[in-house]
Amino acid sequence: MPSHYFEDEFEILRPTEGDPVHSPGALRHRANATLLMLARNSDVDGAVRSVREVEDRFNRKHRYPWVFLNEQSFSDDFIRRVSIIASGTVYFGKIPDEHWYQPSWINETKAQEERQKMEQEGVIYGGSLSYRNMCRFNSGFFFRHPLLQDFRYYWRVEPDIHIHCDVNFDPFVYMHENNKTYGFTITMYEFQRTIESLWTTVSDFIIQNTDYVAKDHAIAFLSDNNAVTYNLCHFWSNFEIGDMDFWRGEAYMAFFDYLDRTGGFYYERWGDAPVHSIAAALFAGKSRIHFFREIGYEHNPYTHCPADEVLWKRGRCTCDPARSFDYDGYSCMRKWDTFMAS
Repeated sequence: MPSHYFEDEFEILRPTEGDPVHSPGALRHRANATLLMLARNSDVDGAVRSVREVEDRFNRKHRYPWVFLNEQSFSDDFIRRVSIIASGTVYFGKIPDEHWYQPSWINETKAQEERQKMEQEGVIYGGSLSYRNMCRFNSGFFFRHPLLQDFRYYWRVEPDIHIHCDVNFDPFVYMHENNKTYGFTITMYEFQRTIESLWTTVSDFIIQNTDYVAKDHAIAFLSDNNAVTYNLCHFWSNFEIGDMDFWRGEAYMAFFDYLDRTGGFYYERWGDAPVHSIAAALFAGKSRIHFFREIGYEHNPYTHCPADEVLWKRGRCTCDPARSFDYDGYSCMRKWDTFMAS
């Protein structure tokens, strides 16, 4: 087992010296990056399955560290079961209350009324306050956590996901060497009811901050009528490989703060997926967004499976390309293909 280290409120477990998987020969050229999971103690079984698959398909060759974050302290059981299968240093951290919980300036009476309306309408997570806390945290705070300050790139991993193919390259190094900011595997439509005022708010921000917009912006992927309305396409953010320096940068921080002040994360149900997607499209631009077609990925109920036979065989993929979500009617992949070809 790794040794235990304690730094303030964070627990860090480092690999045991002499373990064959941790030998110097196992390391290759690496980027400044980490694997990242937001999880609760009750997610331990799903977390273990996800870590096992990411390690088997990718990380056992590279030994990137893992960072686990929770709004409560991790249990000894969670730490023990997850750390035994991770090949690199493992960090466990508690999210600061001010980064997680609904801020005091939100009108709770109004927010509660909106949650009740959405729940009555059957909107997914419509009545959940904790889901809104998570979306706001993932939109504007995860990259500020003390455990992530020394890292630039991250790969977001959720409990209960599947990596269906061997990842025979290093996505972090690819991102760094090719000046990429944001990587995805699945793109789809958002629920209009959850973001009714989001695009208007984005438009207001852009009018006031045109200098932040990238020259090769990807607005044409997000709008079918020259930015008048939002077509609801977004990158499904439960898988994302990204550059945290982008989120920490002036443009995104100003953008998030502007959105946050409207209260839309609580008065509606703004998700981190459309917020990240819109920001990447506007401020990073077309050339810095990447589709990781080689990475077979599943988060129930949707799967991306490489359509290219060569990639599928090379990755020893367990998914069925015929069942891939890529060109499902609810997918935005055709729009992405058209946009990238333009």
